[in-house]
Amino acid sequence: MTGPTSDGVHTASSIIHPNANHGALTGDDPYLPGNGNGGYRVIGYNLDLDYKVRTNRLEATAIVTATSTQKLSRFSLDLAGLVVSKVSVNGTRVAKFSQRDDKVIIKPASPLPADQQFTVMIRYSGFPHPAQSAWGEVGWEELADGVLVAGQPCGASTWFPCDDQPSAKAAMYLRITCDSPYFVQASGTAVSRVARGHRTIWVYEATEPVAPYLATVQIGMYGQRPLAAGPVQQRLLVPDSLADRAAHDFELQPRMMDTFVELFGDYPFAEYTSVVTDDELEIPLEAHGLAVFGRNHIDGAGSSERLIAHELAHQWFGNSVTAGQWSDIWLHEGFACYAEWLWSERKGSKLPSILGKLLPINSRSADEHARHHWGRLAQLPQDLVLRDPGADLMFDDRVYKRGALVLHSLRLTVGDDAFFSMLRAWTSEHRFGSVSTNDFIVHAQAHTDVPVEALLHEWLDEAALPELPSSKVHP
Repeated sequence: MTGPTSDGVHTASSIIHPNANHGALTGDDPYLPGNGNGGYRVIGYNLDLDYKVRTNRLEATAIVTATSTQKLSRFSLDLAGLVVSKVSVNGTRVAKFSQRDDKVIIKPASPLPADQQFTVMIRYSGFPHPAQSAWGEVGWEELADGVLVAGQPCGASTWFPCDDQPSAKAAMYLRITCDSPYFVQASGTAVSRVARGHRTIWVYEATEPVAPYLATVQIGMYGQRPLAAGPVQQRLLVPDSLADRAAHDFELQPRMMDTFVELFGDYPFAEYTSVVTDDELEIPLEAHGLAVFGRNHIDGAGSSERLIAHELAHQWFGNSVTAGQWSDIWLHEGFACYAEWLWSERKGSKLPSILGKLLPINSRSADEHARHHWGRLAQLPQDLVLRDPGADLMFDDRVYKRGALVLHSLRLTVGDDAFFSMLRAWTSEHRFGSVSTNDFIVHAQAHTDVPVEALLHEWLDEAALPELPSSKVHP
């Protein structure tokens, strides 16, 4: 991971124009002071991308539909590293636009009234590349032969103009023209695929709202392998040279899906795709309706089983139910980590009991995992507050493990019936929405007669590691 860059980063107080009719040039997430915008809410993105793999050249047009939340004589969108050539608002060429600090700043020909739906057309082009962030390179990245888009947490603006903050969820329509030998996968459901000579047009649509960082395009020399036809369609995109190993490593994913549907409620999207790149990746990553793994995560021996479970769980926790601000990232990572333990528990319960304590680590109970990781965390610095770990620590492994321990402690306190009923209600009531830690505390207490607020505040608001409850309630 590289350190943060100071270029182009401004605080909200220094970048907001004093004119009340000017939309703020930054959002309200303190972890991403240069990202996001104000004065409007995006409803949908319609993207027309023409990409050439060999030259990494992108020619694109974006139509952004939004609703103003105030009178706007000026507003902005995030766009990094690409050059805008034309802008219009509601079909009229704008009075002025400019680019600076990874923003497209737009002045309409006449001010937009408050509470009005409007459309912005932006034509842009260039050679997309990752943005430098405090957490390394993020966004559009060239592979040895193809493309990977990894937008978390602030890389969406490397390939399309957007309001790049997690709470700004919107529908997406993507039309991608690319060289015909390549397979193109994007967020949403496949609508059409039309070959025209040496070029092919791929169309994907996500009618449900998508957080910008979860929007993705994956391009590579991939073959398709079905993993399950239903009740949730699942498939694998993988280079031919890795196909046999990947088929073995992902063979349990349909069972994982069935388990998580039972525990968490209906799968939130139409289908699920796992992509295996021919390049090595530091970590797998989730995106809207799919997950991406590197060739180093595939060995034909199932070594990445917990990672496969983790990325699948993110479709519920992170992709459908999304933290409104990055300070609440435990609502993504803690839940996905606990899903690893739940899968291990369910898998282990189906193995012969004679194995006893010889069960492999990916078949232990959630309680065994919890107590193992509590012991490891107890030996580490106690300087992390889970509700607000700080930008530097938002991807620290302690956020993942302590977040999972919050859920296990809650489960031990209220019992299985109440706990899993609460989880299913959480994913149902907040489906496709944005949430906060406070929302979860209120939700958890509303779904049990057992007092849990003090327990949750101890885990979420104190740096010291709390004790785990006893295992009186069998997990």
